[in-house]
Amino acid sequence: MVDNVSFSVDEGECLGILDESGSGKSMTCKAFLRLLDRSFEVDGTARFGEKELLSISGEEIRRLRGSQISMILQNPMACFDPLYRIGDQMAEGFFEHTSLGRGKIRTKCAETLELMRIQNHDDVLEKYPHQLSGGMLQRVMIGLALAMEPALIVADEPTTAIDSITQYEILQEFLRIKNECRTAMIFISHDLGVISQIADRVIVMHDAKITQSGTMLDVLNNPADAYTNFVIEKKMAVMNKFLQIMNPTEPVVRERKTV
Repeated sequence: MVDNVSFSVDEGECLGILDESGSGKSMTCKAFLRLLDRSFEVDGTARFGEKELLSISGEEIRRLRGSQISMILQNPMACFDPLYRIGDQMAEGFFEHTSLGRGKIRTKCAETLELMRIQNHDDVLEKYPHQLSGGMLQRVMIGLALAMEPALIVADEPTTAIDSITQYEILQEFLRIKNECRTAMIFISHDLGVISQIADRVIVMHDAKITQSGTMLDVLNNPADAYTNFVIEKKMAVMNKFLQIMNPTEPVVRERKTV
């Protein structure tokens, strides 16, 4: 049970949510987007601008999720209908949530795949989901979410199934959207290296509770409890290696206080 979790994210800001699987981070975001089934009980408030997400109609939250709020789910295989081609499913998203005419939607689909470094995009648009790898489906899903240019992006482990080089390129696209479009982001990951590249603030969750929050450097250098310290110690070496490979001229944090 997720208990007493509270956070906010501002326009043009990225909030990172860090911890291992099972901490409640994904469930928290699915709760305020009303993506949990009836077996879950959700209590509290979730405001998006002037709208209370937990009380608006089902149709209104559906429209918000497609246009003003985009969620990138962790399992790309479960996000596409196996009976329809990739191009048809992308086109439906653009048709429902943008003002693009039918004649321009096909071009927009191809441009989205090209942005995600997917080659032979015309061929990919004709394929069914089972004909693409999990990593490629993940890139299609990320591209579609970014192309909508929503006010809020909720990204749940969006780069897990992607190789490191493509991961870096996609993170740069996230940063571009955040900075140029002033998009707010909630970026969920167990990867400290990935979160350190994009998050302005971070919260650490453990056993369905928030154990610490602050800027990335604050959390790295001043872990508030033994668990946060444990998480950082285990991931610091991997994070530093990632940063050195991706940004060899940038300094990384190697020394910090411990509890």
